[in-house]
Amino acid sequence: MATAARDPVIPGTAFADQSLDQVAINTIRTLTMDAVQKANSGHPGAPMALAPVAYTLWNKVLRYDPADPQWPNRDRFVLSCGHASMLLYALIHLAGVTAKAGSNEPAVSLDDIKNFRQNSSKTPGHPEYGLTVGVETTTGPLGAGCGNSVGMAMAAGWLGARYNKEGAALFDYNVYTLCSDGDLMEGVSSEAASLAGHLELSNLCWIYDSNTISIEGHTDLAFSENVAKRFEAYGWHVQYLPDANDTGAILAALETFKATKDKPTLIIANTVIGYGAPTKQGTHKAHSDALGVDEIRGAKKFYGWPEDASFLVPDGVLAHFAEGIGQRGAALNAAWKATFAELQASDPGGADEIERITTRKMPKGWDQALPVFPADAKGVATREASGTVINAIAKVCPWFIGGSADLAPSTKTWINGAPALQPATPGGRNVHFGVREHGMGAAVNGLALAGLRAFGSTFLVFSDYMRPPIRLSALMELPNFNVFTHDSIGVGEDGPTHQPVEHLAGLRSIPGLLTFRPADANEVAEAYRIILSQTRRPSALILSRQAMPTLDRSVYASARGLEKGAYILADAPEGSAPRVILVGTGSEVQLCVGAYEALKAEGIAARVVSMPSWELFEDQDQAYRDHVLPPAIKARVCVEQAAVLGWDRYAGPSGTIIGMHTFGASAPLKDLLTKFGFTPDKVLEAARQQIAKHEG
Repeated sequence: MATAARDPVIPGTAFADQSLDQVAINTIRTLTMDAVQKANSGHPGAPMALAPVAYTLWNKVLRYDPADPQWPNRDRFVLSCGHASMLLYALIHLAGVTAKAGSNEPAVSLDDIKNFRQNSSKTPGHPEYGLTVGVETTTGPLGAGCGNSVGMAMAAGWLGARYNKEGAALFDYNVYTLCSDGDLMEGVSSEAASLAGHLELSNLCWIYDSNTISIEGHTDLAFSENVAKRFEAYGWHVQYLPDANDTGAILAALETFKATKDKPTLIIANTVIGYGAPTKQGTHKAHSDALGVDEIRGAKKFYGWPEDASFLVPDGVLAHFAEGIGQRGAALNAAWKATFAELQASDPGGADEIERITTRKMPKGWDQALPVFPADAKGVATREASGTVINAIAKVCPWFIGGSADLAPSTKTWINGAPALQPATPGGRNVHFGVREHGMGAAVNGLALAGLRAFGSTFLVFSDYMRPPIRLSALMELPNFNVFTHDSIGVGEDGPTHQPVEHLAGLRSIPGLLTFRPADANEVAEAYRIILSQTRRPSALILSRQAMPTLDRSVYASARGLEKGAYILADAPEGSAPRVILVGTGSEVQLCVGAYEALKAEGIAARVVSMPSWELFEDQDQAYRDHVLPPAIKARVCVEQAAVLGWDRYAGPSGTIIGMHTFGASAPLKDLLTKFGFTPDKVLEAARQQIAKHEG
């Protein structure tokens, strides 16, 4: 192995003939083997192979202050091959990363490493953002980290374009991503790489662990493409690293990356999975199983390591990291803080923006810009109302950015007067994600991880393509959101391929995700008030293609009721109890209102409940929920142009649910509404039947 000559760790010990660099690398390897063996679970092979690459990056190159792990201008390190989590945990421990700035508590202690993959551990099987300090994003689903890293790199460019001054760069960080064969097989990495190449993200470096091994065996079973040519076609600068153990070559490749200013970089590193394991290196047996005691002893002997030592961190290794990443990061952070202090003096508004970005806060009083829509019997599509609200918010929140999967004219998500984010305009606020829903979702997560209030948009039916990043945004508790339009069979002639049916149920099943299906323009505005007030919950905003009436709020209840998820929109006369409750979301609320008015004309007391967000309603206390849906009132009708799954909790065991039980059809909207029973007459008929059923 070609490493720089260094003084031995301790003369006269087992490491007397090894450089500190080499001992540090082997410390990463042995901690990994020992942790996986103790847990009898994990993936030792990739960390053993990548230890020289990761060590060189962290201790020689990475701009990161272990004593201030949230320093805004730190380089980002993304372990997209999240199954190699012990590589990251070992680095965090050895680099001395603290739990927070000013604390002496380690982010990952040696005891945490010994507790790898155990209950309530800070070292879970795959890295989890928010659980373990030093983990920049949750990874494990292969390709996800690649997509996140593109969003992070976009965010760095955006922040630099807005806040950097000549001679004073507040944001110029790089994003480094370790990815595997599996990452590059997943489609999301292709989408992300294509977007990154188009945007010429020269601050982005992917290091490809090309070990040619996957779970089933050699990658030539299913993966025979020329990766280098693929990435060159994407517009990337590609470098080869013939031997991942050659730390001198690794360092040279990283320096070449930093000198490349017009495109992202892919470094293809030839590695040996399970490097050093006497019988398992280079085979799939080193991928995802504990190596076994004898194999570990053989590997340690190969490394020149005490064979019986377990969880050993030799004297001098921690100090070596402190002299490397520690001193370098502290100096860079101190210089950054001095530059930021100058900004606070010269541009307090800009400094306040940065502080709000890094703490996920909106501008003070931002929601005063939200429009109020007048009553209108003809109304507007909620996607149109959303476009109006987006542009109102954009005027008061400069770091509010987003885009669509080539659908902005349809999703109404264009920020007027703002440029598109392109290579020449990295500070643009309109992002052309292209027809790349999965990549868009992953990149939006990366933008949110950098603190920007970011969103993506597409048709609701295509939320299936981006379910993995939506799920991960909820797992990471990111306050980003997605705008999903064309929400129902209201798509009409485009037919069942474009008419979402099961998608609402799927989104509602994701823990932590807020879903909103507003009933009119003012509910849209209120939904944005809630969405952008979040600091730890992502949202999905579900909007119509077709126009719907803007309710007269002097007659019906205020749309501010949306903040509780469901509210009484129209009720029985004061002093009387409703004989039936009509519950709807989105465009179906108007059907409930129509039936309510017909019943009212007949002298029948009824209640209309608008339920735009199940999750917010479930967050309310039992007293409020019982107030809106009194348990004693069994006569209920629930209406939604979607699968009925889940509606039984609100309809009750004997209520009526008017929903979709099949896919849609291709026909004009009015014909479809009649075909599938979404008419005022059908709702009125169901209400009468419910009253008769429960009143005998």
